[in-house]
Amino acid sequence: MTEPVAQPITQPITQIDIDQRVLDLYDEYCHGGIDRREFLRHASLVVGGLAMAQALLPRYALAQTISLTDTRIKAQYVTYPSPGGSSGQMRGYLVQPTGTGPFPAVLVVHENRGLNPYIEDVARRAAVEGFLALAPDGLFPVGGYPGNDDHGRTLQSGLDQARLRTDMLNGARFLKSHELSTGKLGATGFCWGGSTVNFLAVALGPDLRAGVPFYGAAAETAGVPRIKAPLMIHYAENDPRINEMWPSFEAALKAAGVQYQMHIYPGTQHGFHNDSTPRYQEAAAKLAWQRSVAFFRTHLS
Repeated sequence: MTEPVAQPITQPITQIDIDQRVLDLYDEYCHGGIDRREFLRHASLVVGGLAMAQALLPRYALAQTISLTDTRIKAQYVTYPSPGGSSGQMRGYLVQPTGTGPFPAVLVVHENRGLNPYIEDVARRAAVEGFLALAPDGLFPVGGYPGNDDHGRTLQSGLDQARLRTDMLNGARFLKSHELSTGKLGATGFCWGGSTVNFLAVALGPDLRAGVPFYGAAAETAGVPRIKAPLMIHYAENDPRINEMWPSFEAALKAAGVQYQMHIYPGTQHGFHNDSTPRYQEAAAKLAWQRSVAFFRTHLS
């Protein structure tokens, strides 16, 4: 059985051109509810939906805002021990500002498909702002990000999730203790990475100085009292799966006396910060990033 074929797109498709039903299908596809073929098949039942669906698939050339050769930064892949993780060792993309340091540190946690080019670019963006950034690749124990999101999502869903979280925790500890780090650690992440930031806030306690989750699942209520880091929480307006967790999460944060702020961005979809697909909402993404950088500067200085 072959996938449906769309007609060529003559004009770029943006979020406002895409039927909400197709956006909802894409969200289900991104989170593993349906595979790529089912996503395209169901989208094709909407008038013009197949072209919309294919336009939503990532185009990572669009996401490179900081060049690999930007003279303001130095980037390299590093490996480090990860006891209790998927294989005992991890690999990550480490980006430092030019200069001798030390620098405040920010862990950048990927979505549910491994360390793709968009997340690497976010790490470079953080380094340009003066932070030592590490983006771990949770798929390293199974060969690393495979070059496309479909295979990456399959690989990540097949990992032991507790061990995968341990790999992220070990990445945070590696970054905090790195010779170029001041020891003041922040973390940001997107989708699965956002939920992982909430997990790290619980697991690290006072060792995390600031957490910035983007549209991530809430921390387990029982663990919230262990959070000591102030949080800046970013949500999309049209993201019911994640947003329905907020009332109980907020109640737990308040009960535990956790410092937090939450922002909902009108007219946005889950994934609005990811500039490789039309779900990207430029104004909201830039505002959220500016707020995040200012938050890190306040709490990691």
